[in-house]
Amino acid sequence: MSAARTIVGMSGGVDSSVAALLLQRAGEPIAGLFMQNWEEDERLGPCRADADRKDAVAVCARLGIPLYLRNFAAEYWDQVFAHFLDEYRRGRTPNPDVLCNREIKFKTFLDHARALGADRIATGHYARIDQVDGRWRLLRAVDPGKDQSYFLHALGQQALAATLFPLGGLHKDAVRQLAREAGLPTHAKKDSTGICFIGERDFRAFLSEYIPARPGPMQTPDGLTVGEHQGVFYYTLGQRSGLGIGGRRGAGDAPWYVVGKDVARNVLYVAQGNTNHWLQSQRLAASDLTWIAGHAPGTAFRCSAMTRYRQPPQACRVEIAGDACTVTFDEPQRAVTPGQSVVFYDGEVCLGGGVIERSDAPFGGWDTAAPIHEGVVHA
Repeated sequence: MSAARTIVGMSGGVDSSVAALLLQRAGEPIAGLFMQNWEEDERLGPCRADADRKDAVAVCARLGIPLYLRNFAAEYWDQVFAHFLDEYRRGRTPNPDVLCNREIKFKTFLDHARALGADRIATGHYARIDQVDGRWRLLRAVDPGKDQSYFLHALGQQALAATLFPLGGLHKDAVRQLAREAGLPTHAKKDSTGICFIGERDFRAFLSEYIPARPGPMQTPDGLTVGEHQGVFYYTLGQRSGLGIGGRRGAGDAPWYVVGKDVARNVLYVAQGNTNHWLQSQRLAASDLTWIAGHAPGTAFRCSAMTRYRQPPQACRVEIAGDACTVTFDEPQRAVTPGQSVVFYDGEVCLGGGVIERSDAPFGGWDTAAPIHEGVVHA
């Protein structure tokens, strides 16, 4: 049984390293816990989990704190990765980080920390928590370029009550400086990017191990075939790279972008221009809503929203009906993508969010002739 009051999720990166450092300096009794969420497969190339584990061990040794190792790969597969694959098979683009935070990092990890005798957990996420009138709030980080509240919007009151975010008030350069001054071996380690279980591997090659390629035509919205795709589920709306469409007579020099997918017919729709109208939408429908406070601010309200990470918040009106909503933006939005998250804010306060189902872009699935039920327009 641990004597630590707080267990820090040690990822092997500089952020969790400094989170542990700050808590230790504040006199908090802490221990570290390294989560292995993925079983490596040599066929798919190297995964960084082994190197991250070694870095976590080195940091905890430097700080003189115990480190627990836990394998959550089975839980991750059942609660995150299976959903990830199902969404791609449907032609959608899921956000596994949101589900991983809700189900693994702030649920399974929290349960294990409590089993070790700790009261709470801490992570290196860039976000802040406070309490007003007895309710916990999730706030944006001070560093807008690193703010991760978008990925944390599905956390509830119980998780926030038992969580610390020591880095929420710091900028990234200050975090690296603290790590360097403390002699932490992760001070210059490159930030991880992309999806955790894929790492630096080629995404399409990784996904093809689980969802076999199914080539088909790339067509313009008016039906002209301009190339061949390897499977509509490998592409996402607004994507430019990897299309392999060369120069075409009379088409001009503007780059091509994915603007729509027809999974049933196995057609990938593409059009030229980053701001072409095929990618623009002003309304979306979302489901699986979660609210930080435990409930929505009302059945209809104004706020700002993000439909992708690091997007500037966009002014909008939200109409709630049950576990779903419609969102109408003041200005058109680019590449609103089914499967991704729409996250709502009131200033610096994250209210919650949901999963995007469809939009009123030309290929967004918004059928104005279909009935609206519980806030979602059914195609």
